[in-house]
Amino acid sequence: MKNMLNWFEIAVSDFDRAKKFYETIFGFTMQGMNFGGVKMGFFPADEGKVSGALCAGPDYKPSADGAIIYLNANPDLAEVQNRIEAAGGEVLVAKRQISPEYGYMALFLDSEGNRVALHSNK
Repeated sequence: MKNMLNWFEIAVSDFDRAKKFYETIFGFTMQGMNFGGVKMGFFPADEGKVSGALCAGPDYKPSADGAIIYLNANPDLAEVQNRIEAAGGEVLVAKRQISPEYGYMALFLDSEGNRVALHSNK
């Protein structure tokens, strides 16, 4: 079976604030562009791997309800989690083990009010 996730988009209302938030908690730089009136900031990914973007535009409304995406925070999501509040987010569920086979997860609200999850193996 193929990977069910092809692409994801996280709706944002303040593009610059959201871009700074994600760059701060993950420690990377996002490349941005304007695509048909939508501001997009791209999450880094290895060639051929699934990725996504922050998106600001008239059809994008941040929400704490609905689907949850899990962002890769390997090797240890605690490192990312520990930067969330200082960057303007809120930890909703601190790091906890899913199971020995499936690793760890945490939930947070980002700077725009989206509920997002982190995942790591340890």
